[in-house]
Amino acid sequence: MIIKILGSGCRKCVALADNARAAAAAAGKPAEIVKVTDFAQIAAYGVMSTPGLVIDEKLVASGRVLNAEEIGKLL
Repeated sequence: MIIKILGSGCRKCVALADNARAAAAAAGKPAEIVKVTDFAQIAAYGVMSTPGLVIDEKLVASGRVLNAEEIGKLL
């Protein structure tokens, strides 16, 4: 599973990445966390507000930091 964090690398992006890592570990699913900071790539997903969360190339959230439980439901 590939989880992408879309954003500039701000503290919200870091928190979302940490929560995604925790959710994958809790679910027992191996996941690669990829940080995407290039705004052209971010815009290609249709994200207008960061951070964005992409799971296996599907945009599942943008503009807010989901907690580990919310991310776990999306996995």
